[in-house]
Amino acid sequence: MSDNGFDKVLVANRGEIAVRVMRACEELGIDTVAVYSEADKHGGHVRYADEAYNVGPARAADSYLDHDAIIDAAQRSGADAIHPGYGFLAENATFAGKVEDADGVQWIGPASDAMERLGEKTKARQIMQSADVPIVPGTTDPVEDPEEVEAFGDEYGYPVAIKAEGGGGGRGMKVVHAADEAADQLQSAKREGEAYFDNDSVYLERYLENPRHIEVQIVADSQGNVRHLGERDCSLQRRHQKVIEEGPSPALSDELREKIGEAARRGVREADYTNAGTVEFLVEEDEDREPGEVLGPDTNFYFLEVNTRIQVEHCVTEEITGIDIVKWQIRVAEGDELAFAQDDVEVRGHAMEFRINAENAADDFAPATGGSLETYDPPGGIGVRMDDALRQGDDLVTDYDSMIAKLIVSGEDREEVIERGKRALAEFDIEGIVTVIPFHRLMLDDERFVTGRHTTKYLDNHLDPERIDEAQEKWGTETAAPADDEEVTEREFTVEVNGKRFEVELEERGAPAIDIDAAAAGDSGGTQPRPERAGPGDDSSGGAAAADGEQVAAEMQGTILDVNVAEGDEVAAGDVLLVLEAMKMENDVVAESGGVVEKVAVGEGDSVDMGDLLVVLD
Repeated sequence: MSDNGFDKVLVANRGEIAVRVMRACEELGIDTVAVYSEADKHGGHVRYADEAYNVGPARAADSYLDHDAIIDAAQRSGADAIHPGYGFLAENATFAGKVEDADGVQWIGPASDAMERLGEKTKARQIMQSADVPIVPGTTDPVEDPEEVEAFGDEYGYPVAIKAEGGGGGRGMKVVHAADEAADQLQSAKREGEAYFDNDSVYLERYLENPRHIEVQIVADSQGNVRHLGERDCSLQRRHQKVIEEGPSPALSDELREKIGEAARRGVREADYTNAGTVEFLVEEDEDREPGEVLGPDTNFYFLEVNTRIQVEHCVTEEITGIDIVKWQIRVAEGDELAFAQDDVEVRGHAMEFRINAENAADDFAPATGGSLETYDPPGGIGVRMDDALRQGDDLVTDYDSMIAKLIVSGEDREEVIERGKRALAEFDIEGIVTVIPFHRLMLDDERFVTGRHTTKYLDNHLDPERIDEAQEKWGTETAAPADDEEVTEREFTVEVNGKRFEVELEERGAPAIDIDAAAAGDSGGTQPRPERAGPGDDSSGGAAAADGEQVAAEMQGTILDVNVAEGDEVAAGDVLLVLEAMKMENDVVAESGGVVEKVAVGEGDSVDMGDLLVVLD
């Protein structure tokens, strides 16, 4: 690190957020380092960075979540600092602490002890109580026994939310509607917490039936200055996953938004927190509120959690304040003092962010299982911002989350943003991969959303699924299957020496294909041929050979979190056979009919592809 700040930053992430951070670094005159897994060797963030390092195989636990591999890449590259983006290791206080202790490398984010205080929800609730921030009734100590869940439900009423200490975005959260669900849901929440956050500790909260999700963007420096940059409304959610975010909220009066913003500042100050973060609140919606009415200053709002990192939807705040949050993350880590006072923060106009996920909304938002961007022509024009990493011709990487881009639209007011959003989404031309663009177009004509009276439960409980089917049929594209005889000739090579990536351009049109494996095997300085994967059902693996019984196969690519049955067990229709993690969500694989387990073809921790054999029932 030079006297003027960082010279080189490693971005410990992938995809559009990695590119977003790298762009901020470039504008600050800082070189960038990418890390990538085997699945991401042709990723857009790798193309954008000044240099790149391979940190392991496709499975996130063996690459993007490998603490030692990430820090080693930073030290080998000579990076001064590590920026984690969001997801993966961004809220891992243990990893942040390791970076703080590493020689020559600095953490761009909150201090690890502050991350631990606010990242673990029970500690965060205690801090917020001390700062006089309203909190939802809940526990401040971890919960271990189903009886504790039942006792809480008896006292405060059902439903009860069981939440993972390290969770967020709905991951690691289970809802208990009655006492007889307590044991199963507690076990499931603890399992998700362990799988996603290396922490199986959980706590309880009263589950609000119809809240709005309001979050406040904050940034704080090491000199004690704390600023909030206004709020974002993230109430349009599906299964606790945000779909469209906007700012400012169409539902809040100015008095209420000021109360919520100041509560966020008090809580962050109490936690001795630095760098960027988001304080999330649940706001009680008035179900009888008329279009055009807003929620007054006496409306109840409750602290939900603190995200100790940059958020997916930070772009909304940047568009309405003109403040580059990522640059300020870097500057604060370099020791700079915030250059603006709270009164200098001015919210101008309105903005919305549309997550462009590779999902089929008409098929219960099922993620795409493959494909390539045969056409990728994003929209442009005034008030349109694209945050992406993929380009036309790129293959879809399905090992991680389903987001392929973010479209952010801004304008003078919400009405203009809605009309501009319609125009931009209609311009967005993607072929080869199914996306949620038709769903977004539907929502911009949805009366409940357009009038700003939707809650976090609207999509799951009230929106007619047939309307989504109609939108998909009208505006959607399907994943195109490649022709069986399609021949692809590679002329661009990637070589790794001691884990560092180098690119060699040997492109030639019309020449015969090169046997890349043979070439690599004969080149001691390049990558070695990748061994064939012996997946479930492959006789060469010594695993599941063909069986005569009912075969239960994986419906999507993912990782086996838990196997609930063994060979010889008798199961009934609807019994959970195993749990498959895919796209950061836990999915139960159930028996469609009763029988005896003849073969279990997978084990805990195994990676599977769509169609792989999981269980055979007789």
